[in-house]
Amino acid sequence: MSPVTEAVNATQATPTNNSGNLADITTEEIFAGHLGGKLSVELTAPLETQRDLSIAYTPGVAQVCLGIAEDESLAKTYTWAERLVVVVSDGTAVLGLGDIGPRASLPVMEGKAALFKKFAGLDSIPLVLDTKDPDAIVETLIRLRPSFGAVNLEDISAPRCFEIEKRVIEALDCPVMHDDQHGTAIVVLAALKGAAAVQNRDMSSLKVVVSGAGAAGVACTEILLAAGVPDIIVLDSKGIVSRDRGDLNDVKAELAQRTNPRGITGGPAEALVGADVFLGLSAGTIPEELIASMAPESIVFAMSNPTPEIHPEVAAKYAAIVATGRSDFPNQINNVLAFPGVFKGALDVGARRITEGMKVAAAEAIFNVVADELATDKIIPSPLDPRVAPAVAEAVGAAARAEGVA
Repeated sequence: MSPVTEAVNATQATPTNNSGNLADITTEEIFAGHLGGKLSVELTAPLETQRDLSIAYTPGVAQVCLGIAEDESLAKTYTWAERLVVVVSDGTAVLGLGDIGPRASLPVMEGKAALFKKFAGLDSIPLVLDTKDPDAIVETLIRLRPSFGAVNLEDISAPRCFEIEKRVIEALDCPVMHDDQHGTAIVVLAALKGAAAVQNRDMSSLKVVVSGAGAAGVACTEILLAAGVPDIIVLDSKGIVSRDRGDLNDVKAELAQRTNPRGITGGPAEALVGADVFLGLSAGTIPEELIASMAPESIVFAMSNPTPEIHPEVAAKYAAIVATGRSDFPNQINNVLAFPGVFKGALDVGARRITEGMKVAAAEAIFNVVADELATDKIIPSPLDPRVAPAVAEAVGAAARAEGVA
């Protein structure tokens, strides 16, 4: 019997402490924590008496149905749909696990929905689709639009994710965000603002290397360019994304026109010499000697999960500030700092979409939460900091109003 099968068959979790270190958590405890799923539906109306039943269901519910039939806007008030977030995935790019399919992706989507409830008080349901066809995914969401108020796209592989997000945004009159792109980008910008502030450096002076030209890599590059970082080199599996390459897809070719201003060619070794910031958003690894070749007082964000591109303790031998995507090291760059507040802020003001300005406002709000507490091991708030989601929601709502999308 395999260890996984034994864990699935385990009836009790092994006790542990409250550490987030994966080494302190047993496989049995992990599987037990997911037993039966992580979500349930709770009632908001009493169902204790015949009178309760007559109000909540037949015959009373018919009056509400007829009211909505006459005026569809009443659905915003008398159903949960307008504030319900659907977490949508086809299971093609799950965590660092790759294309594992919709059923295997469901525990992640349930977890995402649980985080929406915990940190933003938003109801959310996972929706995993047994198709990789962009047309089918978009069409499914169009057909289901009366059932929800916002769409969190999740773990959809690049470059399909760019087309799917664009088309869903165009088709639906509600907030839509691919979190692997924009949630990551928001938190990365907030963390880099924190790191630059700790070092008293101007963002515009930083030379940044982004390892990974998938969903997160492209979005992070975009938001850093918008934030005034002019010198960014992007790496994919074949080397530096540059204008002279003829093997780039449309997304990378467009990115090549706005990055690599010094015209560097080659691979990671050439890109990292003298760089101030390494931003790891790929499943690859970076040799220690390349981190050693970076500029003094460098900044390393090794964010691949569950295995960072370089171990944080190794990176810290050369870098002044190190962050990862993991909870068992300082400076965790975690999307939960962004997406609950972003969607709450958008829904609070009835935003029709999530704009670039709203994303930048979210990053600024995250940074401001710890602006007076910054240190090399605290460039960003803890994912469990209760101040974050309300601050992000307020900033996002204000930005939506200012941009006229509320």
